[in-house]
Amino acid sequence: MKRDGFVILDGAMGTMLQKSGLSLGERPEEFNITNTSVISEIHSLYEKSGSEIVYTNTFGANRHKLEGTGLDIESVISNAVLAARSGCQDVCVALDVGPIGELLEPNGSLSFEQAYDIFKEQMLIGQKSGVDLIVIETMTDLYELKAAILAAKENTSLPVFTSMTFEKNGRTFTGCSVESFVATAEGLGVDALGINCSLGPDEIYPIAKRIRKLSNIDIIVKANAGLPNLETGGYDLDADKYCRYIVEIAKLGVKYIGGCCGTTPEYISKIKKALDTLYIKEKNNIEDKINNKRKSIVCTQSSSLEIDSIKVVGERINPTGKERFKDALINEDMDYILTQAIEQLDEGADILDINIGLPEIDEPKMMSKVIKAIQSVTDIPLQIDSSNYEALEAGLRVYNGKPLLNSVNGEQKSMDNILPLAKKYGAGVIALTLDEKGIPKTAEKRFEIAQRIYRECEKYAIKKEDIYIDCLALTVSAEQDSAKETLKAIKLVKENLGLKTILGVSNISFGLPNRDLINSTFLTMAMENGLDLAIVNPASDQIMDNISAFKLLNSIDKDSQEYIEKFADFQEDDEKDINKSKIYRKKNKSSGNKEGISIEEAIEKGLKEETKEITKNLLKSHSELEIINNKLIPALDRVGDNYEKGEIFLPQLIKSAEASQEAFDLIKERVSSQGKASVSKGDIVMATVKGDIHDIGKNIVKVILENYGYNVIDLGRDVDIEKVVDAVVKYDIKLLGLSALMTTTLKSMEKTIERVRKVAPACKIMVGGAVLTEEYALKIDADYYCKDAKKSVECAQIVFG
Repeated sequence: MKRDGFVILDGAMGTMLQKSGLSLGERPEEFNITNTSVISEIHSLYEKSGSEIVYTNTFGANRHKLEGTGLDIESVISNAVLAARSGCQDVCVALDVGPIGELLEPNGSLSFEQAYDIFKEQMLIGQKSGVDLIVIETMTDLYELKAAILAAKENTSLPVFTSMTFEKNGRTFTGCSVESFVATAEGLGVDALGINCSLGPDEIYPIAKRIRKLSNIDIIVKANAGLPNLETGGYDLDADKYCRYIVEIAKLGVKYIGGCCGTTPEYISKIKKALDTLYIKEKNNIEDKINNKRKSIVCTQSSSLEIDSIKVVGERINPTGKERFKDALINEDMDYILTQAIEQLDEGADILDINIGLPEIDEPKMMSKVIKAIQSVTDIPLQIDSSNYEALEAGLRVYNGKPLLNSVNGEQKSMDNILPLAKKYGAGVIALTLDEKGIPKTAEKRFEIAQRIYRECEKYAIKKEDIYIDCLALTVSAEQDSAKETLKAIKLVKENLGLKTILGVSNISFGLPNRDLINSTFLTMAMENGLDLAIVNPASDQIMDNISAFKLLNSIDKDSQEYIEKFADFQEDDEKDINKSKIYRKKNKSSGNKEGISIEEAIEKGLKEETKEITKNLLKSHSELEIINNKLIPALDRVGDNYEKGEIFLPQLIKSAEASQEAFDLIKERVSSQGKASVSKGDIVMATVKGDIHDIGKNIVKVILENYGYNVIDLGRDVDIEKVVDAVVKYDIKLLGLSALMTTTLKSMEKTIERVRKVAPACKIMVGGAVLTEEYALKIDADYYCKDAKKSVECAQIVFG
């Protein structure tokens, strides 16, 4: 494979298999065993068309998807590699690894390590079978992608490429942003990254452009041949039109180019000819120097934060001196800890420091649990803080996105232990300016330690923008001159090393009265000397207000918008009447107890135990239907509206639904114990149609419908038509939901609807799936087209009233 210029990938495997006789319900991976020559011929056709890398026919070759098929995963993968080798003479063979087909926790039931083990099995077989590289593609969940990348890098020595599938809004269906994808995948050390599937090349272009601006490694694009033509079973862009768009994408500097659904050797041949006349952009040209300016970024799956000005790190998730917090850790009271996280987010924190160091607990286990819990209800980036190596790795491993690691110091042992962790997991690393001799008294000595750590980071290829120097604030009541030395050290680091800086501000005032005054004044001085991250208590109005004023006066707050909004109702003669910021204080600070939060807030924030306790109290004075109609449903409606607006994403939607389930379960218990009629709003049958093994979307809809009070009878996936009909008749169903993800199974959906109409004409039918359109839904005689879970609820409300 040539190192310079474009590298041509192959096109669709599924499209070619359908042309070669793949029947409805037959798995593509079966052909590796039963029709090896067909697979070899497809690979051969792609090589002759110009492909330099071909993907093995193993997209769904994992133990979860093959379960119950009688297919042996090792035989499927090894035969796929053999078929690629025998069909081609001079190409690289890539092990194609697709999604598992099951949502990971907290959105589903599959744990991160279970996903890792599934991918590990594939990777090991692939390497043993002789592939040249691994391609992890069509991913929609950043967490699943991380599990796959770690499985590849920890168990093989092969290059790793990866691509996600994005919707037009630049997010995957789980809410992953382009920025979070690039930051996380690059941090984990992939060799190339990009986008494939879901969109045509015209719609992929703006997303590819964003990836190109963000990424410092090679880019992959494999677009669909436009939109599916559901009448013909094909796609709406022919090879010539497709190629014209691809040329524009190539001009961005995308290196690896091929095709996804609907593309064939004809498409690849035309791409090859067109790109032979182009030259890939060099990364060091002037435009790319501007576009690819290195940025310091931390992120979660759905939210990325660029450290381009002063940012606030909330300090309160820390048991030091806090008996209530210690009790919460010992008793695993996650709702208390989550409340602390949510309050700091509402108060204006940009990042949360997570320190759970306590001798009485298993810190690595608890670190993992706390991080997963916080990430299930908020999208704020986290700073993993521990002196325990195992706890740091436990946190880094399960973190979804790119975190900060707190911390390394100038001792060689510390650098030898911590820097490999930061590199492996792609975390930003906080470096304390102390060593085996302690904290130097002078700024110059602290700067020397910062230099030493920086040089050590370079040995591990840790990027400059991922290093954050903590010049350490000491208690001024004990060492008054130390404050000036800390400020001087910050300035030295900024001016001479150009690194980001961070500081635990509140240490400065320990043991003194009116600590807020000292902290806020010292923070202002530190910001003026170049501080980027301030570890503070965001509940301090004085500190947060100083930051707002500083950003205004330094032209960080453009057009003074944040400041004006925050102090819009400020009265000069009565400072106590300041209206707290909508930006920094989104909601009134709650006390963290059951009286301090409403059931609506608890559901919106995904707090299960809070929801349960509040429901118990409400049942003492409200009827079951009053709670459902006046509390639960309005709360879920607000969550659904925020989801539709893109203000929250799938994880938050599911977490809110799960919280509301706690309330519904209590209400059902109460109704049952009193012998009252069921509070269910109605029965709904749901199924993924015959021949389609994908049921993630259906499962999400099921969860949401159940939490609106409907009883869902789930028939599963790949469901025979007669099984659907029997269920509709048996339960006298008023609403049926059908799901299909593949164009090849839409005919099965149409036949299912046709059969249901004959035996149960009064039954309303809603349909959904990635390949469906509203027009096609009407064409096959469905009553409702549901683009997402929220629409399915609206349909149910129409049918059941």
